Amino acid sequence: MGLPAEEKKKLYAQYRRLLLDGVVPFWLERGIDHEFGGVLSCMSDDGQVLSGDKFIWSQARSVWTFSALYNRIEPRPEFLAAARNSVRFLLAHGRDDRGRWVYHTDRQGRVLEGATSIGSDCFAIYGLSEYYRATRDELALSVARQTFDRVVRRIEEPDFNETMPYPMPPGWRNHGMPMIMTEVTHELGQTLGDDKLEALAGQYADRIMRHFVKPERKILLEFLAHDYQELPPPAGTFVMPGHAIESMWFVLHVARHRGDQDLIERAAEVIRWHLEYAWDDEFGGLLLSRDINGGEPFLPHSQMKPWWPHVEALYATLLAYELTGQDWCLAWYKKVADWSWAHFPMPNCGEWYQRLTREGKPTSEVIALPVKDPFHLPRGAILIAQLMAGQPGGKAVR
Repeated sequence: MGLPAEEKKKLYAQYRRLLLDGVVPFWLERGIDHEFGGVLSCMSDDGQVLSGDKFIWSQARSVWTFSALYNRIEPRPEFLAAARNSVRFLLAHGRDDRGRWVYHTDRQGRVLEGATSIGSDCFAIYGLSEYYRATRDELALSVARQTFDRVVRRIEEPDFNETMPYPMPPGWRNHGMPMIMTEVTHELGQTLGDDKLEALAGQYADRIMRHFVKPERKILLEFLAHDYQELPPPAGTFVMPGHAIESMWFVLHVARHRGDQDLIERAAEVIRWHLEYAWDDEFGGLLLSRDINGGEPFLPHSQMKPWWPHVEALYATLLAYELTGQDWCLAWYKKVADWSWAHFPMPNCGEWYQRLTREGKPTSEVIALPVKDPFHLPRGAILIAQLMAGQPGGKAVR
């Protein structure tokens, strides 16, 4: 299974070039806050800073990206310096006095919104774990492990509601929790070589496949009741295909690690369902969300086409092909890649637009958070380059 060597070389070169000639210079020149630390991610597509406010999960994501560039693409000192710059901001300003990661600070690090999003905690684990691989910084690892232990407990507590930017009513479960914990737990397990963490990652993956995936309807639901029963519309009929696709490559990472071919095949099929479900036959590209009953989707902006579902689909289809050898994976990769490379790259810049209208035109309309952070696009490019170089599982591409 897998692409021919020459095709892998071409894709490796393409995505490495996107990183090193486009995305990375953009962020090193426009995004690093040299005065107060971290990144300036409340910006327009072309890099104009609109606000100095800092959402903590964007800061943590930047740690992952710059650390992964150092670990997996090329060990350049400027990558490690950028990661360290964000780590210093996070450790100085990111947590409250109970050790919970806050949601939103000003440029200097003064808290504007407290611990309202467990996503801040999860991305802190993700970023600090990758940073530890580069530096063996024991403080970073200790904070990651302490945070992880708290998150594992907190998300199971009856009053858990730290789900901003989309607040969740009591009595609901959202797919996003086992989804992000599948990848975060697996990556921390890879960092530490910890089989217990790998087993826990498998439990989160199995929770997704057992409860949120609905094979009879070929769909993954985003919201369920606390007992895993389905909710009434519109929340109970809401589907976010890009989220489902991203979730499934998280599951593929776990399945690859444990050599579970059945899970690989099932997760790959879920990717296929959601590519077919999200594709816009009129204008091309992947729609952000849909309602399985044909009604108005539960969350807004359903017709928009952000960069992140497309980037997740690019990596997911290539990974699925490497693991299954099924031809549909390459056909869908080409379909998504052709549309994405025709619409997202910004002229004379090297970065991509982060959101487009249904017709494929750039828009400044905000979805969820007013940020453009260095994450989905560079992460996807890093992982594709790593996959094409034959270096799975967090090993450096050197």
